[in-house]
Amino acid sequence: MDRRHFSIGIASLLAAARAQAQGLAGITDLDASKGLKSALETGAVAAVKLLGRPDGFLGNPQVRIPLPGYLKDAAKLLSAFGQKRQVEELETAMNRAAENAVPQARTLLVNAVKTMSVSDAKQILTGGDTSVTEFFAEKTRTPLSASFLPVVRQATSKVGLAQKYDSIASKGVGFGLVKQEDASVDHYVTRKALDGLYLMIGEEEKKIRQDPVGTGSALLGRVFGAMR
Repeated sequence: MDRRHFSIGIASLLAAARAQAQGLAGITDLDASKGLKSALETGAVAAVKLLGRPDGFLGNPQVRIPLPGYLKDAAKLLSAFGQKRQVEELETAMNRAAENAVPQARTLLVNAVKTMSVSDAKQILTGGDTSVTEFFAEKTRTPLSASFLPVVRQATSKVGLAQKYDSIASKGVGFGLVKQEDASVDHYVTRKALDGLYLMIGEEEKKIRQDPVGTGSALLGRVFGAMR
């Protein structure tokens, strides 16, 4: 190869390298702030729809809310004394409360996506398998806790055992046997409802990461494909 062709070859390689670098920059800056937002919004809405319906929690082993640890022993005693039905009624009410509360999350989750910064997008793209879950939890857990709690309280207040369990829990806090955040059934259910919601959003995230082309979006295929 003569010097002229050699020089042209080197120039072509350098040009290709620059194009590849520019393409990656385009993915992380432009596509992450557009295509990724679309994907995350779709995933969040799908999770809300999945959980915010009858048996969304109660019928899903991944997110079904069990009785708090400090209530399980009490529940066993009550069941032994013929109150098994009341115990089951409370557990059902807890999960129904979560199902009723979750639809309220849709607007906040979508707004979190719409206001996502380029920095947030980069962190999600280069983060681990739970980066989307962590993003939503950081941006929405506090306001969603406030909006979920009244809905949960309305549902559990109809179950007599809830008040009895709250009395037990408040005493348990004093002895250091119960966490303050679980001092009432309502707060416990609210926390577990949010945990379940973020978990299911995380499941949607994994689907996108594992099969971006399967989403039907060429842009997502390019975004997540480039990060592998």
